Amino acid sequence: MAVEAREEVRIIRPAAILDERAASQVLQQLRRLDVSAGGVWNATSSLWQRYDAPWDGVGGTRGDAQLLGSIAVMYDSPHRHEITVYKVNVSVFGIEQGWTVESLCDDALIWAGLTIATCPRAELGTPPEADPFRERRTL
Repeated sequence: MAVEAREEVRIIRPAAILDERAASQVLQQLRRLDVSAGGVWNATSSLWQRYDAPWDGVGGTRGDAQLLGSIAVMYDSPHRHEITVYKVNVSVFGIEQGWTVESLCDDALIWAGLTIATCPRAELGTPPEADPFRERRTL
């Protein structure tokens, strides 16, 4: 029986946080390496996508470039000028090419001298003692 390849999806817990300096360094390099300018990254305000080649399609479209994976981010979170990395997907094609969640993240974070293993993490608050979803008494 053949096993179907699946993409790898990982929620980053606790979320990785890029401070203002690191965020600026990473964003500057992702812009420099934009797929429309001969690079391999397509970075938007909520998603950084890594491709295997620059976009070469008609009118600046993807063309033959294949998606390796995506990094979901939130800008200005938890503080202004910071970036939170909270979810990473590696495509089936990316896995076939040897990419992992760690290597995908590291490919972006290295510009700030970080890896996903060394990136500062969000502080997790203490969960409430009482269960807020427990049945409540009615008056």
